[in-house]
Amino acid sequence: MSYIDMRGAVGLTHLFLRERVALGDRVVDATCGNGQDTLFLARLVGPLGRVWAFDVQEEALAKARTHLSEAGCLSRVKLLQAGHEQLAAHVEGPVQAVVFNLGYLPGSDKTRITLPETTLAALKQAETVLFPGGVIVIAVYTGHPGGREEGAAVEQWVASLPYQSYSVWCSRQINRPSTVPYVIVVEKLVQGEQSGQPHL
Repeated sequence: MSYIDMRGAVGLTHLFLRERVALGDRVVDATCGNGQDTLFLARLVGPLGRVWAFDVQEEALAKARTHLSEAGCLSRVKLLQAGHEQLAAHVEGPVQAVVFNLGYLPGSDKTRITLPETTLAALKQAETVLFPGGVIVIAVYTGHPGGREEGAAVEQWVASLPYQSYSVWCSRQINRPSTVPYVIVVEKLVQGEQSGQPHL
């Protein structure tokens, strides 16, 4: 097993995905960017799997296409120049995992950010296409204008999911500033595998 760098949210995201995504699975990268998560997913699902990757920025998708092509993984990925709020219109569910890396594209225009209204729309659609046992993994970044509002909206939505059907976890680095990205994981429970009653 290759080493995963755990110094940031991406590493933790990949750790969760490696545990749940297998060869032949169907998955979604809701925020493709330069293709880091997309390539990781493409390698996990293998040549018989399928990845849908969304981004509104043409230049980001071009970079992702290059990375995927160089790695020999382009044929298993469908790159879509569209907002993730259009997920349900393009993805043939059900899928095993949906990945979100919120905020802005590093090294790009910091004013082009994910927004609460479109992110919530995408999350709701992701939840409907998820396999039982599948996961939504969300890297949340609050250290930019609008980030705190988006983070609060995401946390409010995941907190509203019924515990009988979903397990929701939040992981933060407590020895770093509160503005560094953190990870939220939503697991769609398999019927009959609820984790018990809540403490009152």
